[in-house]
Amino acid sequence: TQSTLFTRPFQTRAPSCHLIMSHLSFKPLTSANWDDFEALFGSAGGYGGCWCMWWRLKRKEFEQNQGEGNRQAMKSLVDAGTVPGIIAYADDQPCGWCSVAPRDDFPSLNRSPVLKRLDNLDVWSITCFFIARPYRGQQLSAKLIYAAIDFVRQQGGLIIEAYPSILKGDKAAPVSSFMGIPRVYERCGFTEVAQPSARKLMMRLSLED
Repeated sequence: TQSTLFTRPFQTRAPSCHLIMSHLSFKPLTSANWDDFEALFGSAGGYGGCWCMWWRLKRKEFEQNQGEGNRQAMKSLVDAGTVPGIIAYADDQPCGWCSVAPRDDFPSLNRSPVLKRLDNLDVWSITCFFIARPYRGQQLSAKLIYAAIDFVRQQGGLIIEAYPSILKGDKAAPVSSFMGIPRVYERCGFTEVAQPSARKLMMRLSLED
């Protein structure tokens, strides 16, 4: 179900690393755990008041809503039954976020000249990560990808698409790499299907096998 708490896959398949948290679990965002989402995104609303609405709204609407308006827009989606992504928990405390949903839930992707559709296949899209500062640099994004894979599989999805940023150096500010980076997706089984710009890849994972 959409409220399932995920734990098993991340004890067996995720890359090994030393984490400061002793137990990780993953749960889709619903009305029942909205308060955890708010606590994770904090007063800043994630990246500059985005509340993970960047790919869901027209740019002008997003800018007008920045901050409280975007928070209300996301809450309305969740209260209406939309599951927009997955929250990671460290010892029951929210520590990370991955936005994953059918591509049609992100109309701004289709308006993007860079990330427009490659074909008419029904794909799910991973569009954003947000990791709480104390948990950054510990491969939590890879574990969130594994959570997204399992969630999409449970929902009957067959293809997951991602849009990682190509870094100029070894590191980038979170706001510059919020859609992930290629090497993390590669470790999770994704392969490149297009490079629509010098700074962006499109990668996919098939769940049909």
